[in-house]
Amino acid sequence: MSKTLSINKASLTLERLNAICPYFTMFPLPVPLKRLSKAPREDWVLDPFCGRGTTNYAARLLGIKSVGIDSNPVAAAIAEGKMVSVLAEEISNECISILENSPKVTPPEGEFWSFCYHNCTLRDLSTLRAELMKDAQSPQRKALRALILGLLHGPRNKGLPSYLSNQMPRTYASKPDYSVRYWKKHGMKPVYIDLVELVKRKAAYYFTSEQSNVPYYVFCGDSRTLNLIDLGVRFSSVITSPPYYGMRTYVPDQWLRYWFLGGPENVFYKHELQLSHKSPSEFSAQLAGVWENVARSCCPGSVFTIRFGGIHDRKANPKDIVLDSIHGADCKLKVLTTRSAGLSTSGKRQADQFKREMKKPLEEFDFFVRLEEPYNG
Repeated sequence: MSKTLSINKASLTLERLNAICPYFTMFPLPVPLKRLSKAPREDWVLDPFCGRGTTNYAARLLGIKSVGIDSNPVAAAIAEGKMVSVLAEEISNECISILENSPKVTPPEGEFWSFCYHNCTLRDLSTLRAELMKDAQSPQRKALRALILGLLHGPRNKGLPSYLSNQMPRTYASKPDYSVRYWKKHGMKPVYIDLVELVKRKAAYYFTSEQSNVPYYVFCGDSRTLNLIDLGVRFSSVITSPPYYGMRTYVPDQWLRYWFLGGPENVFYKHELQLSHKSPSEFSAQLAGVWENVARSCCPGSVFTIRFGGIHDRKANPKDIVLDSIHGADCKLKVLTTRSAGLSTSGKRQADQFKREMKKPLEEFDFFVRLEEPYNG
């Protein structure tokens, strides 16, 4: 029986933790689960574009060790929050302790902030932010940070509140000017949300008592240059979905979550660590650099599973981009097969960003590539 089929009831309950913070580039969980279903527990898996850590989370469910890398601080924080072993009560107790014992922080000012959050909610949120910026190393704080990122903004509902903000999308943060105009037009003022009560309720939902403690690393960094050799592990598989060519606004689209992690109080458009999107050839060349860097820490015979597609904003062939990157990498990579992954509308994929209306569905592809020889370049 495969590992996927033998996941116990506790692990199935844990799958809800994968959705702790909605993120518009969700990598479908069944993809890494299927690829890792027969992997030995002593294996290590790597995702050099881990996003919110779905590959790493799948590895955790199966008891497999993993490493995730992402240049987006928001993505890395979400991914790490899903990997720690911690109890719900410990998370809520940590939240209470911070709010009771930390010095109060002056919240940001301005029209956006006064419309987005009730002043008391914003005060508590700002205090948490300041403390977690200073120290987010414990499992309790890593989990609390990821939980708050998921609660930071979203729609208002008639029952118990699920989010801290005024009406807003939950997968991305709308820009300040647009948000203010919307709230004024609809006469929507922020209501008080008890941050502690919301944290208690949501922590109890996402974090259960049966959590596996599987070794992992999550890094916020550049997969082209990050030194993985010093970890002292060798990867047997790589499962990843690079950013599609033309999609370069990950941090600006998550600007409110980025603020909570220590970013500015307004939209930040420049992010140095991401791949260049100036041209398909330059993008492919930089992607090749990722494969070369990754190959240094991979076992010969390791298989790379790469999901990639395109967006309507850019006229480029996604298959050519990935194949050019593989053939351009200075390591012995062999393409085993390329398969259609279906249309972008069949699941929550990168091309579905912001629920934009598309002229027609976009096909996505899975590439299976094997490292033929050790690479020490």
